[in-house]
Amino acid sequence: MMMTKRAPGLVRAIGGVGATVARHAGGMGILAWRTLAALVRGQVSLRDFTGQLFAMGVQSLPLVLVTSVLSGIVTSQQGGYQFTGSIPLYVLGSVVTSSVVLELGPVLTAVVVIGRVGARITAELGTMQVSEQIDALYSLGRDPVKVLAAPRILAGMPAMVLLVGISNLVGVLAGMLAARLTVGLGHATFFYGARLFWHSYDFFYSEMKAWAFGLLIPLISVHMGLLTRGGAEGVGRSTTASVVFMIIAVLVCDALFPPLFLN
Repeated sequence: MMMTKRAPGLVRAIGGVGATVARHAGGMGILAWRTLAALVRGQVSLRDFTGQLFAMGVQSLPLVLVTSVLSGIVTSQQGGYQFTGSIPLYVLGSVVTSSVVLELGPVLTAVVVIGRVGARITAELGTMQVSEQIDALYSLGRDPVKVLAAPRILAGMPAMVLLVGISNLVGVLAGMLAARLTVGLGHATFFYGARLFWHSYDFFYSEMKAWAFGLLIPLISVHMGLLTRGGAEGVGRSTTASVVFMIIAVLVCDALFPPLFLN
């Protein structure tokens, strides 16, 4: 009887979640299509694009470097602790390189960009929405997607590709230095292990993740910013929800990559 009484509420809850996901997916699909149309028609300002590329890429670089250095050091230290006395130490070079390039570099860089760039974009556009600046653009005959959304969405992909590439390089070098200091593994031996199990596809796989994350993060943040309602409190709610959605989307996308592109 209890299960019978709770069943309608459970069905409503599941239906509500499904409707919300479908509504957001549809909105982001329309936003992506309008951005692509603006790009094809040459209606995206190059100045706005380069400005967003600088803000997303260059200004995020210090934090990305710190994250990549720490990820390389931690991976090297933990690998050296586990392999000492049981597995040849040159394998540590492969473990650090593969871990950083295939997983830690793209994902940790995406988390940094979410916190620094994604939240900022949602807050900016949300503030413009609640202060009626978006409506003012419509009244002037200008499309907010072309003026505000498209430069941010298009700049996210090349910015992420560059940041992930730098993160991979710095993370591997930091892991190599940590291996030398902790377990005495020489540079030549480290690179021998890295080359022994390296596949040229690994770097391409990492950059594919960067392209996917670089599209998802600004797309979600712009979409949530344009949906903001309810004044300053609404901006806070929208920014929080946007960060949660971006993290979930990045993790789900990351989980889909191995069965789709590695197997």
